[in-house]
Amino acid sequence: MKKRVATKSGVWFLALLMASTLLILGGCGTKSASESSGGISAEAQRADKRGYILIGIPSPSTGPLAGFGEASPWVENRALTEINKDGGILVKELNKKLPVKIKIVDTESNPTKAADVASKLVLDDKVDMLLVLHTPDTVNPVSAVAERYGIPTVSLDEPVDAWLAGGPYKWSYHAFWTVDDLSKQFMSIWGSASDQNKTVGYLFPNDSDGIVFEKIFSQKLPAEGYKIVDPGRFPNGTKDYSAIINQFKKENVQILTGVMIPPDFAAFLKQANQLGYSPKIVTVGKAYLFPTDVKAIGGTLAQGLTSEVWWSPYNSYKSSLTGESSKELCDAWTQAAGKQWTPVLGFNYAGMEIVADVLKRTASLDKEQIRQTIGQTDLNTMVGPIKYNEDHYSKTPLLGGQWTQGQGGSWNLEIINNTQHPDSPTTAKIIFPLP
Repeated sequence: MKKRVATKSGVWFLALLMASTLLILGGCGTKSASESSGGISAEAQRADKRGYILIGIPSPSTGPLAGFGEASPWVENRALTEINKDGGILVKELNKKLPVKIKIVDTESNPTKAADVASKLVLDDKVDMLLVLHTPDTVNPVSAVAERYGIPTVSLDEPVDAWLAGGPYKWSYHAFWTVDDLSKQFMSIWGSASDQNKTVGYLFPNDSDGIVFEKIFSQKLPAEGYKIVDPGRFPNGTKDYSAIINQFKKENVQILTGVMIPPDFAAFLKQANQLGYSPKIVTVGKAYLFPTDVKAIGGTLAQGLTSEVWWSPYNSYKSSLTGESSKELCDAWTQAAGKQWTPVLGFNYAGMEIVADVLKRTASLDKEQIRQTIGQTDLNTMVGPIKYNEDHYSKTPLLGGQWTQGQGGSWNLEIINNTQHPDSPTTAKIIFPLP
């Protein structure tokens, strides 16, 4: 058999053929995220087949963060009623509207579980978008999943600084306040409480929030004349705080601040009371945002506790879907659930507002188009204006509040400081020192 000898022209032709083949394959590769059939994306075909657009929502329904997930799915379903009342969202590729449905999955307040359920929502349920809220334990692992699989994601209710620590982000967009804003808000509360020695004790655990908060507070507080007493980071779930309490007593700490999960702070406050330690003012983030958390502390120990207030029925923000006011949303929740309002009501609702707005403006289920549309958001929501910057976040307003016990033993969160947002009214003056 004669050997074939490749001529120069033959080699050139073979190289050209291989290059063309690679170009063709490369072109097919660019469609892998949205393979089309007759101009219809794979995402639109899938949604058309199942008959609806699907939003995945990992949420802490159980565990120590369950208070954050308490309002779901009531809030989301309230928004869905309006979103779907005329048939849902127009998908131009299909030339018809599709209703929006949600799938809420319990994260059990566990970061590993949050990542797991988010992955299943993406890989098994083939969600069109992810919506996630409620602390770094939920938001950060879900945002990581979104980046891994290229899923457009809207997140809220986690300090921006802790969220940015998991970036940079391409597919995820966030809305909440910064720890810098929080430190200023806390100091505004303390400044309105006269006759305290400006000695601040830290209660920052060894978790995402605690690490970020301590770093920024330690930069801001000394510049304003505050002395810091820092016992160091401690693990969540600590049972014995006596060493920390005794250190605060020795150093004459009159102001307590930090960021703790509710059961841990309740344990600390009870032990402080038993050991005869009573600071003049306590302002701890995350620890007692909800009436259920305050009641769990027991007795009157929560009287006068101060905190950040992200959202309340007293502000002027309204729904972009219905024009419903913040107070009307709170009243509807109380009537339906028989429970008091909580800040997460507004943020859960705002998340659905953003998702609906993005889908309406995109009018497509192509993931890249949805991603780009999220970045162009400029929307007035139940929690204020949302407009993302180049780092994919939008800051939301922050106020100062204080818990007081009313008649019949009910606990009420009064707005006592509006320094950062004077357009939102206060409802009471600060009680100082703590009873």
